[in-house]
Amino acid sequence: MAEATAPPQDAVPQAGRRKRVYTQLWFWVLVGIALGIVVGLVAPGFAKQLKILADLFIQLIKVVIGPVIFCTVIVGIASLGNLARAGGLALRALGYFFVATVIALFLGLLAGNLVQPGAGFQGQPSQAQIDAATKSVETGSQESGLGAFLQNELFPTSFLQPFVDNKVLQVLVLAILTACSISFLSTRMRKTAVAAIDGIAKVIFGIIKIIMWAAPLAAFGGMAFTVAAFGASSLANLGMLMLTFWGTCAIFIVVVLGSVSAWAGFNVFKLIRLIKDELLIIVGTSSSETVLPRFLTKLESAGASRQSVGLVIPTGYSFNLDGTCIYLTLGALFIIQAGGEQLGVGAQIGLATLMVLTSKGAAGVTGAGLVTLAASLQAFGSEFFSPEAIAVGIALIVGIDRVMSEGRALTNAIGNCVATLVIARWSGELDRERLRAVLDDPSLVEDDMELHHGGGPAEEAAEGRDSTIPEQRTGDVVDDGAHREPAAR
Repeated sequence: MAEATAPPQDAVPQAGRRKRVYTQLWFWVLVGIALGIVVGLVAPGFAKQLKILADLFIQLIKVVIGPVIFCTVIVGIASLGNLARAGGLALRALGYFFVATVIALFLGLLAGNLVQPGAGFQGQPSQAQIDAATKSVETGSQESGLGAFLQNELFPTSFLQPFVDNKVLQVLVLAILTACSISFLSTRMRKTAVAAIDGIAKVIFGIIKIIMWAAPLAAFGGMAFTVAAFGASSLANLGMLMLTFWGTCAIFIVVVLGSVSAWAGFNVFKLIRLIKDELLIIVGTSSSETVLPRFLTKLESAGASRQSVGLVIPTGYSFNLDGTCIYLTLGALFIIQAGGEQLGVGAQIGLATLMVLTSKGAAGVTGAGLVTLAASLQAFGSEFFSPEAIAVGIALIVGIDRVMSEGRALTNAIGNCVATLVIARWSGELDRERLRAVLDDPSLVEDDMELHHGGGPAEEAAEGRDSTIPEQRTGDVVDDGAHREPAAR
């Protein structure tokens, strides 16, 4: 018990140390974003070709997401040796995700009805926009519904295919099954298996460390493309849609997530300051997937237990997409309003209820929200949304979708970080003293982040440390197999 309440030995020297600004990742990401804006304005033709920089970065990150989730979830659950504890954590997470989804969907409906961004729309989409929209509609026209979701998105068809297709939910299912199997082994065999998977995870985090050096370059290319591509799409209604969406996301973060955070005993603005590096990477790449491995490390270093981080973050990337939910209902109302029609209250509630299901499994990659919106409108039925109306409506939005995609990704990321800490607090898996210290002084997590995601002096100082993710401060397993109780409840 005593060792659980003692502060980490490496926290004291870290607290007083300040690194030079030019050695920090967020500084170079900001430089990349600024240069991207300049190039996008000065040379838009050349800037559009730079999108490949962001695409390649996202592609490399996606290579390691599956293995990272697989190893992290297994180590988090199997190291406990207590499946009932992990099951209770998962049920709390799913309950929280459901409530957050419903609130986000209805907040989007409320904003769409109050502002009515599509009312009086007079413009027509270009042929290029219609062609791009048609692809989204075709992608979204695949079989939908609960049965299709279970068969195509949740349960894998083979052990390796989810890693090939980068299906986060299916990888999570495999990881949970593997962790359960390991938990049934004898204590000695279980520790051996966990140690082996932990070693594999070290190699994967080493790959991530190398890839992250390209983050500023990806931010440069992504922002240059966004500025260049967005130029001519400044119609008044589309601008109002963007402002309404970003404003609604801001209200959701400040009011909803702020209230939940306050209930859990922390300040959402301090949390945003803690994850500012990751949020800047999201702004540059328009994808929250690029920072998933960094969230796993940073939130655990901030005091959340390994099992809570390992379960909530990967699951939240498919089940807790708050920004995407706001986008879905607001985008649907915009399309209806732009066509000069109105959707009754009962139909709106039915649409939001349907989107509770269709919003699940949407990936955190640019454009996924657009495809999910098309799929949701088609699943709702042709009485309100004919294939032609959907194609035209999506074509109206496609020009500004990347700018809105950044808002979706930022809101999704902040929502999942809040969810992780809240559920950890709810489950008694949060070291509240450690979290309070980290939120007051974010530099406390810098050595852990450098060790796993970027080179620097921390590697020499941490040489010989024997864990893939920072030493667990709550809910971890000590060498004798006893569960370490949280330092503060």
